[in-house]
Amino acid sequence: MAITDWPSEERPREKLLLKGAPSLSDAELLAIFLRTGIAGISAVDLSRQLLTDFGSLRALLTAPRDAFCRHKGLGNAKYAQLQAVMEMANRHFSESLKRKDCLSSPADTMAYLHSQLRDRQHEVFACVMLDNRNRVIAFREMFRGTIDGASVYPREVVKQALADNAAGVILAHNHPSGVAEPSQADIQITERLKKALALVDIRVLDHVIIGDETLCFSERGLI
Repeated sequence: MAITDWPSEERPREKLLLKGAPSLSDAELLAIFLRTGIAGISAVDLSRQLLTDFGSLRALLTAPRDAFCRHKGLGNAKYAQLQAVMEMANRHFSESLKRKDCLSSPADTMAYLHSQLRDRQHEVFACVMLDNRNRVIAFREMFRGTIDGASVYPREVVKQALADNAAGVILAHNHPSGVAEPSQADIQITERLKKALALVDIRVLDHVIIGDETLCFSERGLI
């Protein structure tokens, strides 16, 4: 049965308008994005099939382009649309965070860092630059690759923090393995950066590691 033949309150778009987006299942949300199904399969049924094939909504949203486009009902146009939607969401999140005191809204800060770093296939070391009221100035990706003493350069972090006129910094990086436990290298580079930034009166407020969960050095007494 085509979606247009369903009762209006069961159609994803009408349901969203009536009850709000949170009321929809992953498949229903995806169906609204897809708009149409394929021959003999409605958009909702196609969405359910895609979620089964990929394993989860997150896996579908972060799938490489070639893997995404191999599935029926998808292709370069849908991939481009999806990337645009996700980037708009990230920019909205970023703009919202810039209006807040980072320390009074730690949940928002952690959620933002999680959205930026969790699904990277390689390690990324980033800094959240803060003004003297702990509001976000900018999110800066500084280094990529294995995070150790050889790949993170304190002088580059200091240089960028001064360029942003930052008064404080939150350090962040991801563990693609999903395990958020800090390594000895993580602890050592945090100390090096604290000392380097202290020389120019910039505070390191925290170091956040993003994995399947989020770990903060401040909560572990490591900073």
